[in-house]
Amino acid sequence: MVNFKSFRGVITNINNFPVGQNGDRDGCYKMMTVEDGTGGVVNFIISPSTYFVNQEIVTTGQWVTGYYDGDAPVPMIYPPQYRALIVVKESNYQNVKVDYFNNQLVSNDGQLQLNLSSTTIISLKNGQPFSNNPANRNLIVIYGPTTRSIPAQTSPYEIIVWC
Repeated sequence: MVNFKSFRGVITNINNFPVGQNGDRDGCYKMMTVEDGTGGVVNFIISPSTYFVNQEIVTTGQWVTGYYDGDAPVPMIYPPQYRALIVVKESNYQNVKVDYFNNQLVSNDGQLQLNLSSTTIISLKNGQPFSNNPANRNLIVIYGPTTRSIPAQTSPYEIIVWC
């Protein structure tokens, strides 16, 4: 189980990030600087394996939420530098929750419960269908309206299983 942590803010800069012994800037890795508006700044390292929800293209000035492994080692520098696992571009038309969901499909933080419907698309991050039960897994959940209960309940539009 990945210990997903997140940081939300506006992209202020995107640059090539050097990798390898020679510090090659081959364009496959990027450093994306995100500021939260209250003085918080994070640098996300974007790799070819970083998952962008809906394959969205992001640019400076846009609001995003970056998810990273809270248990992964990070260099002791400022601003903090995290390897981005998932990036979500903000949208007024959908909500996104990244978390571990238990056998009752309740998120690890207890804030969201999923009610699967016949129209819920369930797939792997490579786009292939997922036919097993998504319970007890890390999930990327794309959803719309929720109830006002605790936990909030929703019938998600799409679930991406993070194996």
